[in-house]
Amino acid sequence: MNSKSNITVAGAGFAAITGVRELRKRLPAADITLVAPKPEFIYLPSLIWVPYGMRNGDDLRFDIRPLLKKLDVSYVQSAVTGISADGRTLQTGAGDVSNDALLIATGGRYIRKLPGIENVITICEGIEAAEKMGERLKAMNGGTIAMGFGGNPKEPSAMRGGPMFELLFGLETWLKQQGQRDRFRLVFFTPAPQPGKRLGEKAVVKLLEEMKRRGIETHLGHKLRSFENHTVTTEGGEIPADLILFMPGMTGPSWMQGTPLPVSNGGMIQADAFCQVTGMERVYVAGDAGSFPGPEWMPKQAHMADLQAKAAAQNMALNLAGKAAEKQFKVELLCIIDSLDKGMLVYRGERGGMALPAMKPLHWAKKYFEKTYLRHFRL
Repeated sequence: MNSKSNITVAGAGFAAITGVRELRKRLPAADITLVAPKPEFIYLPSLIWVPYGMRNGDDLRFDIRPLLKKLDVSYVQSAVTGISADGRTLQTGAGDVSNDALLIATGGRYIRKLPGIENVITICEGIEAAEKMGERLKAMNGGTIAMGFGGNPKEPSAMRGGPMFELLFGLETWLKQQGQRDRFRLVFFTPAPQPGKRLGEKAVVKLLEEMKRRGIETHLGHKLRSFENHTVTTEGGEIPADLILFMPGMTGPSWMQGTPLPVSNGGMIQADAFCQVTGMERVYVAGDAGSFPGPEWMPKQAHMADLQAKAAAQNMALNLAGKAAEKQFKVELLCIIDSLDKGMLVYRGERGGMALPAMKPLHWAKKYFEKTYLRHFRL
């Protein structure tokens, strides 16, 4: 297959943008098409600053079309609706898009099955959710705020707890700054008996110590039942709350249901260590949509999506040159748990990990990384 191959990338998040950049670098003459419902990229890691006015929607929302034009990538504005059995046709609301190789990076979706879950705010759903949290906070003069996260029992990696730790510590900092901390009761809840265990044992200790130091109550290790009547109900009791912030576990995108794509036990697209979709030639997946082999602590985060997209792009280039995939993605957890004025660094790799205590330079580092990452869009 020659270098004028047609490549399709589905999505507009971290994995998709990294994928098209890496593909263009490796295949300068290829025809590349990106398919997404909106021509915009949202920088999700900084949503935690929106409720407090440190960022607004325009700071985090970027039109991807100038970048795509610079990369000579075509754009189809439509949602994905399905895929052919051989993977060579991506079905969309705007018609079929054929390909010689396909990267699926449409993201996952949150499991919203618990009764009353419409009463919670899930900040990673986007800018509107973060703005809603800010509006609710500004309207409160006191009360109880309950924050927590859940998981997907059949997909250990399909949880996103890091942002909730950031909201927890950031909110406590903000309330102090506003002189209102004594008016609020903060409660952290999760079915996990050791919150943040995927970050490493050292991180669990530091997180719990930080909660205790800040006077944050904990409700741990009890299965969640509902969020009805301004109450978090678990098998271990109830938490009456004036505001509930919750991050559900994740599963695969809704469009993949009923398609020929292989499905993991947790409802995601099954892939191998090369990011290749099981049993489908030259079809790859990266980011939250996929289920990948690896340790249970493997994260669902932007950094991991980038690593998977780079590996997928390299393997797609090899396939199109008639060679077998050989690049395995690196499994690495890297995050700065920010608290508005300080940050705690947590790292975990296949050879071990570390957790650094909260300090101001790490807050600055998180802001610097944001600026560095977004330079691609500020053309």
